[in-house]
Amino acid sequence: MAAKKVGILTAGGDSPGLNAAIRGFGKTAVGHYHMELLGFRDGITGLVEDRHEPLDGRALAGILTIGGTILGTSREKVHKFTTPDGPVDMVPTVVENYEREGLDGLIMLGGGGTAKNAKRLVDAGLNVIHLPKTIDNDIAETDTTFGFATAMEIATDAIDRVHSTAHSHHRIILTEIMGHRAGWLTLGAGIAGGADIILIPEIPYTVESVARTIGERTRRGSSFSVVAVAEGARDVKDSADYEAARLLVKAAKTPEQQRAARAHLRNVEDTQREHTFTLARELEAATGLEARVTILGYVQRGGSPSAADRVLATRLGAAAADLVADGEFGVMVAAKGEEAVPVPLAKVSGKTKLVPPDHAWVQAARKVGTGLGD
Repeated sequence: MAAKKVGILTAGGDSPGLNAAIRGFGKTAVGHYHMELLGFRDGITGLVEDRHEPLDGRALAGILTIGGTILGTSREKVHKFTTPDGPVDMVPTVVENYEREGLDGLIMLGGGGTAKNAKRLVDAGLNVIHLPKTIDNDIAETDTTFGFATAMEIATDAIDRVHSTAHSHHRIILTEIMGHRAGWLTLGAGIAGGADIILIPEIPYTVESVARTIGERTRRGSSFSVVAVAEGARDVKDSADYEAARLLVKAAKTPEQQRAARAHLRNVEDTQREHTFTLARELEAATGLEARVTILGYVQRGGSPSAADRVLATRLGAAAADLVADGEFGVMVAAKGEEAVPVPLAKVSGKTKLVPPDHAWVQAARKVGTGLGD
C-alpha cells in the first residue's frame, strides 16, 4: 500500500509550541509511519494558493525549542478569503488543491478560528485533524492548549517584576494581559504572581470594588497594589453594553442587519479599547495613589516554549499522526489528563471555554484575599 501523503499548516496568531507540534506530528508521521509530509506556507493563504514545501527529517530537526512557526501563519478564513474584490469563499479552491496534491489528510494547528475553518473543510469532504493552539486556553473540550503554559510563565514573570516598582514608588501598577473573552491567562498569572486584584472578562468589575480593595490594603499598611487586568475585562456597564452588542450580531437576519450590528459591535469595542488606562485614571481619583499601566502585548506570545508546552505539543502532534494512520479524521486532538483524545470538531467549532465563576482557581484567589472586582 502506498504511503500516505499529508499536509500540515499553522493558522491564526503565533504561539509558543507550534514548532514543537509540527515536529511531534512530523517525526511520528515521517519517521514512524513513513508518510510524506507537505508544509503549507502562511496558514490558509498557502492552502488557497497551493504554496507548500516538503517536510522531512532534516526540515524538522532543531525546531523543538524555537518560538513562532517555521511555516508562517495568517488569519485568513477559507469561506471569507481576502481578495481585492472583497471576501470570497475559497473552500472549492482548497478542495481542488487538496485533490491535486493527492493528500490523504490535512493537519491544522490553531485556535478557535482554525477549528471553525477545519470544520468547514470537513463539511466539504476533506480529511482534517485540528490541534488546539492558543495562549488564551479558551478552546472547548480540551483541558489545555499549547502556548498557554509559556504565556502564563511570561505574564507571571512580568507581575513579579512590577511588584518592586509598585512597592518602591507607592503606586498602583496595572498589568494588562492578553485575553479578549476568556480570563484563564490573567487569572493564572495573577494567582501565580501574587497580584492583589485580578480582573477578567467573565467577572465584570466596579471601580468602587477595586478601589475598596486597595483602600483596605492601605489601611493594613500596604502602600501599593498590583492589578492583573485582562484586555477583555470590563466594568459592569461596559460589559452589559458589549454583551448587548454581541446579541444584536447573533440576532441579525438580513445582510443589512448583520452589517449594521457588526459595525455597532466594532464601535463598542473601539470605545472600550483603552479601558485599562481609563481604569488607572479612575483609581487615581478614588484612592489618591498614582497609577501606571504596563501592557505586555505580543511579548506573551514570543520566545521559546516552556518545557510543559514542548511536552504537550509533542504528545498531541504524535497522537495526530496515530489518528492519520488509523484513518480517523474530523476531530480535534484534545488533552484530557495525560491522554490525547480525539473529539469531533462539531463539538469544538464555534464554542469558547470561559472561566466559570465558581472555578477552583477563582475560589482559591478569593480565599487568599485577592480582589476580583465584583
